[in-house]
Amino acid sequence: MSRVTTRQIRNWREQERKLVMVTCYDATFARLVDQSAVDAILIGDSLGMVIQGHEHTLPVTLDEVIYHCRAVARGSSKAHLVGDLPFGTYQGSEDEALANAARLMKEGGVQAVKLEGGLQYAELVARMTRAGIPVMGHLGLTPQSVHQFGGYRIQGRTLNAAERLKQDAHALQEAGAYAVVLEGIPATLAAEVTEGLEIPTIGIGAGGACSGQVLVLYDLLGLDERFNPKFLKKYVNLNDAVVGALNEYADEVREGSFPSLAHSHH
Repeated sequence: MSRVTTRQIRNWREQERKLVMVTCYDATFARLVDQSAVDAILIGDSLGMVIQGHEHTLPVTLDEVIYHCRAVARGSSKAHLVGDLPFGTYQGSEDEALANAARLMKEGGVQAVKLEGGLQYAELVARMTRAGIPVMGHLGLTPQSVHQFGGYRIQGRTLNAAERLKQDAHALQEAGAYAVVLEGIPATLAAEVTEGLEIPTIGIGAGGACSGQVLVLYDLLGLDERFNPKFLKKYVNLNDAVVGALNEYADEVREGSFPSLAHSHH
């Protein structure tokens, strides 16, 4: 089965078919995603928090993202794969940014890259697009700007901020971005941005009017009982299921019932 392409994703926007994306970081979860009805996988720099235990995404390196992209690519055969450009890999010179994006595609095995920011990176997005690198934008609550924002705060609440976000979205579209993530903005603003664009929007904490949605797989599976933001729906509680299974395993080992004859070689 061939992978979902950028062209399909653009066509789905015209057909009003919702795009379903999850963020994951390894081959095992990628294999499970491929058995589902999910369309796309983002290998996000959120791995810094989910996998590495950092407070934010800033410490993540390009080599680390490439490592996880490779793992996901090995476990997946049909999902559209997008790799995150981490902090510091595209904010400098355009030549360096282009080289880093090319590395992410060549070495990571993804079909597109994602970067945060709007108008200020429009020319970079255009240059990447001309070079054959599909770019997904990311506006609103952009996690790499957490210190600039003073924390994880909802964006676009004022008229000026909303207008700037709209301008950023159009700049990305005009530069050649094939989709844009809208994170942590009012649902009404996300609806206006989506209505005004030809390219699809992918929401996270941005209401239901976006062209699609993305959630971190670990979050929607309920693997962290401590993480309960307003935008998140936990479709299952694997935190308790995993802890329960581990406790059952520990009890059986200590009482001597595991391994039994059925789990021993003869």
